[in-house]
Amino acid sequence: MLNQYLDQNKQKFLDELFELLRIPSISADPAYHNDIVEAANYIKNKLIAAGADKVELCETAGNPIVYGEKIIDPSLPTVLVYGHYDVQPAVPLDLWDTPPFEPTIRKTAVHPDGAIFARGACDDKGQVYMHVKAFETMMANNTLPCNVKFMIEGEEEVGSSNLGPFCIANKEKLKADVVLISDTSILANDTPSIDCGLRGLSYIEVEVTGPNRDLHSGVYGGAIANPINILAKMIASMHDENNHITIPGFYDQVVELSAQERAELNKAPFDLNEYKKDLNVAEVWGETGYNVMERTGIRPTLDCNGIWGGYIGEGAKTVLPSKAFAKISMRLVPNQDSHSITELFKNHFESIAPKGVTVIVKPHHGGEPVVTPIDSHAYKAAEKAMEKTYGKKPIPTRGGGSIPIVALFERELGLKSVLMGFGLDSDALHSPNEHYGLFNYYKGIETIPYFFQYFSEK
Repeated sequence: MLNQYLDQNKQKFLDELFELLRIPSISADPAYHNDIVEAANYIKNKLIAAGADKVELCETAGNPIVYGEKIIDPSLPTVLVYGHYDVQPAVPLDLWDTPPFEPTIRKTAVHPDGAIFARGACDDKGQVYMHVKAFETMMANNTLPCNVKFMIEGEEEVGSSNLGPFCIANKEKLKADVVLISDTSILANDTPSIDCGLRGLSYIEVEVTGPNRDLHSGVYGGAIANPINILAKMIASMHDENNHITIPGFYDQVVELSAQERAELNKAPFDLNEYKKDLNVAEVWGETGYNVMERTGIRPTLDCNGIWGGYIGEGAKTVLPSKAFAKISMRLVPNQDSHSITELFKNHFESIAPKGVTVIVKPHHGGEPVVTPIDSHAYKAAEKAMEKTYGKKPIPTRGGGSIPIVALFERELGLKSVLMGFGLDSDALHSPNEHYGLFNYYKGIETIPYFFQYFSEK
């Protein structure tokens, strides 16, 4: 009956997702606040229509959190569904093949049945909306086997700074047995997987200032430190010839996996040639002694996410700039602490600055790495659910991304999370032409009710 309901409502489910994707709910830019509120209200109204109770927009010091629940029997288990309706900025717009907030379906080699191209299609509107529609499906067929609560926030892409206080203030409201999250990926559409670990994050902005104004590069060049040149050298110095991060103490708390653990990780299918072909690169790059799967799953990183300064307009302007800026992210692994790493970075960056410039380090946001158990009842329920719909058992993997709230849920609510995502790493998350396969969207709606069924069984 569940699959019949899905088949009968596929177009409706897709049309509704398109409506949500058209809302530019960009949390990084205050200019989109009205769109943030519109997206939150859209989720709220669809939860009400699906049959949820006590649905509300919970105000925070930032963007609202959508909360709703369906308690069919307080003695039954409760699943807390988490997701986010905010999205990354869509710039640079000229690199999108179609407008980022006008969802379009196109076929690709990876998605021969078609993929939805739009900002937020995979991260996380498409994935969070699967849960709304899976809930609707269970309610329509009177098959919801346990209690469910929804907490959909609007600040995940900017660090979820108001989610912690909300959780602390609402522990009774959020009381549950497990958190279910779909904000991760699978290995391939024919190879399901479940993330059992995520890296943490330290995100920082740096500012390097030289002279008190922009200068003529002919008159002053060679005599005054150029902040762009200095910043480039400082960033480059943070990796040695083996691509090892040079910040003193950076690796002190890193948990090194055993040879057996690394061997288990590398059982996941991976085609290096396909990986390079997909990205159009001649060779991969990274820390010596580790392969791609290990570099992106169990090793910490430091990357420059953006760098700017001086004149970048049309034509030429021979200027020696007063300032240069960069945004830098560090992905962390157990047992690295984001606050400690941020402080290590700040101290090191300030110490390597030459006297001809001044440096300001501004921490933005961060989160802690997590490893979730693969022998828990909740994980086994997710494993069984994916095996039911994919026809093969999912492989446990370590995710390279960060979902800081997973550690927060464990710390503040005492809840473990199950990371049952359905996207693909090649879906261009955070990039131009982000997309999400129709297969993946519908497969998620099909699979989620089985998780509820198996989790409710003892």
